[in-house]
Amino acid sequence: MQIILLDKVVNLGNLGEIVKVKDGYARNFLIPSGRARRATESAKAEFEARRAELEKAAAAKLEASQKLGEKLAGSTIKLTQKAGVDGRLFGSVTNADIAEELVKTGYQVVKSNIRMPNGPIKVVGDTNVSVALHTDVVVDITVSVYGEST
Repeated sequence: MQIILLDKVVNLGNLGEIVKVKDGYARNFLIPSGRARRATESAKAEFEARRAELEKAAAAKLEASQKLGEKLAGSTIKLTQKAGVDGRLFGSVTNADIAEELVKTGYQVVKSNIRMPNGPIKVVGDTNVSVALHTDVVVDITVSVYGEST
């Protein structure tokens, strides 16, 4: 299926590009989330009419993400979880836990923005985690997990 991208999509393309993707990816993800439209003649004409407006909105979103990234970069989040005597947690620290703590400290972050390449944190200590605020803005934060004895 041919679609017009209304936003920058990682590993696919930039705003305004016409790309070919699998039907399911377009129907189930890109079109419902507002990131793309079918590439019909009327949609192409409408996109060209709104191009400046969409580019301005994308630039504003990028600028807001960069400002938030500057504030967030290098910060440390402290979490306390129940742990055994050997330092292993009774459970784990997930991206939802980290996002919840970031929201409590005043940063507008959703759990899908938290990138944990090694999976959930299962031990006490410091771990580096990436926060993808935008496709072009990724910052690293430190998550300090403290053990709470039972």
